[in-house]
Amino acid sequence: MNTPTSLAESVDGQRFWDDMLDQARIGALSPRGLRRLALDDNDNHARCWLVDRGRALGCETFYDAMGNVFLRREGQDPDLPPLLIGSHLDSQPSAGSYDGTLGVVAGLAVLRALHDGGIAHRRPVEVVSWTNEEGARFAPGASGSSWFAGQRQATSILEAEDDDGVRFADALADCLARLDAHGVSYRPDAFTPFAFLELHIEQGPVLESLGIPACAVQGIQGVNWYNVTLQGQANHAGTTPEHARRDAFTGAHALISALREAVAEHGDQVRFTIGKFALAPNATNTIPQQAAFSIDLRHPSAAVLAALDASFQRLAGQSWSGCTVELAASARVPPVAFDDQLVAMLDASVKAYAPDAPQLVSGAFHDAIHLAHRCPTAMLFMPCRDGISHHPDEHIERDDADIAVRALADTVGTLLAR
Repeated sequence: MNTPTSLAESVDGQRFWDDMLDQARIGALSPRGLRRLALDDNDNHARCWLVDRGRALGCETFYDAMGNVFLRREGQDPDLPPLLIGSHLDSQPSAGSYDGTLGVVAGLAVLRALHDGGIAHRRPVEVVSWTNEEGARFAPGASGSSWFAGQRQATSILEAEDDDGVRFADALADCLARLDAHGVSYRPDAFTPFAFLELHIEQGPVLESLGIPACAVQGIQGVNWYNVTLQGQANHAGTTPEHARRDAFTGAHALISALREAVAEHGDQVRFTIGKFALAPNATNTIPQQAAFSIDLRHPSAAVLAALDASFQRLAGQSWSGCTVELAASARVPPVAFDDQLVAMLDASVKAYAPDAPQLVSGAFHDAIHLAHRCPTAMLFMPCRDGISHHPDEHIERDDADIAVRALADTVGTLLAR
């Protein structure tokens, strides 16, 4: 009988790719793209597809109170906490075929390698598809993983409504009924896994620019969201001298320049984005009385985020072109550092195929950000063409995916051999 250390060699790359193509057909758009919103018919179809694939490998199948779906390959000691692998199957409204799906199907490939290779292991292994990672239908996202990790209460999740007024609770009830009818066992409660691993596309351009097929991920950067409002004085655009104006746009322009200068002091790891900007009364011949804009601030260091927050608050306390400023934080998500040992294992597995592979920090949120609060957690990234994601043009290279899945399997084998 083979051992876990031979797991990467047992990965069937062709079956993995075939499964990716099968998933891409569920919710496919014409002429291209994917629409599989959380808990809709396509998403539920994708869950049942996963269940069927798991059963074909002799796995037990479960769903929990939040609709998370699990495939379990039993170990020689079923009382040991399972090693968990996975991601999500839901998508954006007009998406590509790889965001999330890659990590679930990669987990399935690991289960198939264990099955086909006749590999014995003491610890159970489970593959999971988390509910509503994207948040495209029910906001906020990561419903299943945040509940499982104890980061959010079920009541707040269940109260969410989509744009058509459908409650999350009602859509979830339909999903659970479908899983029940499909013969999936109900395992309502969360548990503490031995560890969690997630393979995901980078959703950025770095790996492709370096020609690297995969890399370990050190963690996920934190984010602060702010709403900024400047109050000036509306007046006639043709009769008010420049020196007498309290122009909210002029003040906002000066403030934004100062904010960018503060950001620049902390290096190129900072991400500073103004995604919304509005003026009032928004008339061609009236000096703006109010300017309002949003800030998305990200960095992998909590200390840097705190320092920038202090700088932003100090700048907001000043007058800009005679305007007052209100700066309010609307959300704060602290950075998460992944487990050092798991990151080192994934890094070693990747470097067997790509010796120059770097380690990255994720700029986007993933289910792993919540699992890291529950158990040792780490991620692998692989490149996507031009860094494009959340779009029908999202694309990965098959050779890169093959290496990424084998690196994942190699780390799983190392963990199971312990």
